[in-house]
Amino acid sequence: MLKDLAQEIDIIVNIAATTNFYERYDVSLDVNVLGVKHLCHFAEQCPRLKMFMQVSTAYVCGDREGLILEKPIESLREGTYLDVDAELRLVREAKKELTAMINNSSSDDAHNNNKKKTEERKAMKELGFQRARHFGWSNTYVFTKAMGEMVLGQLRGDMPVVIVRPSIITSVRADPLPGWMQGTRTIDTLIIGYAKQNLSCFLGDLSVVVDVIPGDMVVNAMMAAMVEHSEEKGAAAVPVYHATSSLRNPATYSVFYEAGLRHFYENPRVGKNGKIIPTREMCFFTSIARFHLYMLLTFKLPLELYNDLNRKYKFVMHLVHVYGPFAFFNGCFDDMNLERLRLKMAMKTPEDHMFNFDPKTIDWDDYFTKIHIPGVLKYLCK
Repeated sequence: MLKDLAQEIDIIVNIAATTNFYERYDVSLDVNVLGVKHLCHFAEQCPRLKMFMQVSTAYVCGDREGLILEKPIESLREGTYLDVDAELRLVREAKKELTAMINNSSSDDAHNNNKKKTEERKAMKELGFQRARHFGWSNTYVFTKAMGEMVLGQLRGDMPVVIVRPSIITSVRADPLPGWMQGTRTIDTLIIGYAKQNLSCFLGDLSVVVDVIPGDMVVNAMMAAMVEHSEEKGAAAVPVYHATSSLRNPATYSVFYEAGLRHFYENPRVGKNGKIIPTREMCFFTSIARFHLYMLLTFKLPLELYNDLNRKYKFVMHLVHVYGPFAFFNGCFDDMNLERLRLKMAMKTPEDHMFNFDPKTIDWDDYFTKIHIPGVLKYLCK
């Protein structure tokens, strides 16, 4: 079946990924790393193959600052060496040790089997976070996507490869349905948390740029790259494209926050009792230490006796643990390669503009207020 399918394939686009920042390390390695490896082996069986496109993330750059170029991954945090095979072995050994430890300390009834699964899941999630932070990445998702790019670089041979790296993908701006999306992204968690009254304060510097790009613009950039490179064979350098906005049309967290306030003032939420929920401004802390101290003194100690409120406290602290590094990310993604691609496209007819992926055409205040935030509340906030 696969051999027959391989004879018909011209282009492989790998968009498969587990995008959960706090995913199990073994699951993330299976999907984001080994998935690339298996697709490369499959691509070798495709005689008509014109391109292998890897959809990655701009944040494979790790904890870097300044202008981040559209180049393949070359270096890690100074003094570290990343061996993908060693990471796979580490996971296997960790799971063996964990299984043995759990089996020795508990019986084999249904309750303890569920406990074993819970403990294994938690341990695998924490292992992924620890390994990511050790090597200079903020979370398991971006870390394993970086490893996926490394594996692709090792296995590509003379296969024509293109890498597209979007930043934070937000809801569709125009086509096919403004505001539509699937899956919760980084900033969407904050919108949902505020809408559900679980967030009154958070970590962040409102002057920092949040690099977001609408989903339809990412797809348009991918199609343009396919046309540009589909006839290349064995190019020495792998073309890399940043589908990003921070260089040409930066939007700060303040623009996003003020758009959210405006939306909720104009469209007040209604509680279960039918009464309007007042829209209140959030408090932002510009350092993790100050935020932790505030949460400890204001919420953690008084809330130990109140389970519902304590769950809200844990929810906020989990968001900070997972998303905190993005609140202070000071990198700016160069998109010169994508700009060159844009300049080659003729934008003369309405049909041409359906394939627009120029971030300079976005009015962020209008987009957040009228398209993205309503879309999050409609499609994600159940």
